[in-house]
Amino acid sequence: MYNCIYIIDNIDIRERANCMLQMMSISVKSLSTIGSTPKSSNHDSEMEFPQDFRCPISMELMKEPVIISTGVTYERKNIEKWFFSYNKKTCPATMQNIVNFGVTPNYTLKRLILVWQNSHSPSSSSSPSPSESFKHDEIVSLLDTLASSPFKVKSLKKLEEIIKIGDERKHDFIILGGLDVLFKLVVQILLDCSDFAVFQACEEALGVLQHFVASGKDDGKVIELLSQPECMKSMVIILQRGSKEARVYAISILKKIANSSFNWKDIVDDQGIGMFKSMLELASDEISTKASSSAFNLFIKILDSSKKSRSKAIEAGAMCTLIELLPDANMSKCEKILQIIKLLCECVDGRMAFTEHRLATGAVSIKMFDVSDMASKICVKIFSLICSFHPTEKVLEEMMVYGVVKKLVVLLHTSGPSSTNNKVVDMFKKNGNLWRRHPCFPDELKGYLCLHH
Repeated sequence: MYNCIYIIDNIDIRERANCMLQMMSISVKSLSTIGSTPKSSNHDSEMEFPQDFRCPISMELMKEPVIISTGVTYERKNIEKWFFSYNKKTCPATMQNIVNFGVTPNYTLKRLILVWQNSHSPSSSSSPSPSESFKHDEIVSLLDTLASSPFKVKSLKKLEEIIKIGDERKHDFIILGGLDVLFKLVVQILLDCSDFAVFQACEEALGVLQHFVASGKDDGKVIELLSQPECMKSMVIILQRGSKEARVYAISILKKIANSSFNWKDIVDDQGIGMFKSMLELASDEISTKASSSAFNLFIKILDSSKKSRSKAIEAGAMCTLIELLPDANMSKCEKILQIIKLLCECVDGRMAFTEHRLATGAVSIKMFDVSDMASKICVKIFSLICSFHPTEKVLEEMMVYGVVKKLVVLLHTSGPSSTNNKVVDMFKKNGNLWRRHPCFPDELKGYLCLHH
């Protein structure tokens, strides 16, 4: 796995001796740690493992191998101590001068070490079944193929089948560095989204990742990885341009990320209108109820977290689409649609879009008392927003014609003191002088609200 080339030309002998002493110091400390560990809990010290699996500094089996700029692999804690505790600027194995002190995980070597450990462990004959060992080895092989082969889709489909088996396979996949491999495939489309093979590999990678998000296994680690800006941009691209199945994967993952208090500002600024249009398409899908529900939930989360996003959603045609979906929506979907309309009406553009739509008042009015208490309360909030910010005479007339005022009167008589009741009273006080001219306006309400001719 590495070549230890010892260079002695042009190296000060005292410096080399000092380096060797410090390497020995790290190694001795590591050995003393092994000595203090109960023999039964550390099988590694009882096995003769390959030389290539040893850290050149401590000569122990590596658990977290990383590569430095010279191409040599070390145990992470040892090389970091070499660089940052001892302030060394050379490669311990080759003594080459180092400028870049960054380290890169060596996932291939880590997978090989894990496979070797499983096959040589004293308990290996009794614990894992042949089937389990085969699946573990197959994951290793597939991840190596993904890292080296340009033909990735077939391997990703096989990985998805294995991961579906259960949590143990998911755990193996994570330990073997599989999440990082998938992350690289997902963000690859940012470099070349015109390459069909790259685009298809990204879609399939999301198909694998959504199993981790859906199950909640190692949820924090997965969400943290997927929440990175590059990955978010890639998923929004898939949401807009991917296949139907891949778009469902993307919307499911994005919904999960939205539940983790993600900051949507940059995504909305960069791809807001296109993203909202794609979400509206999925929300309108009558076949895939899962995709539709995820789209509505994501809409609410984004609009609730960012007022600027509401203008983008309106520009994408959200108000028009939602009004058209409302009449045929079931209870759950209806409540979500009304909630989104309410959030949109909290901004000027949203109220304008509502009042300009000729069916908006009637569509929302029908849902009052017809769906649920929650839906009725949201309807009141929507009309309260419309009435509070300089409503036109046309809008107030529509509220009377479509029965909104009549339902508000009923609500006023049947409900006790509440914030909803206060909103109704406020609407009548502000607009009652216009509504009372209508022959259907009840006389007793005029006196109750102190309205005068």
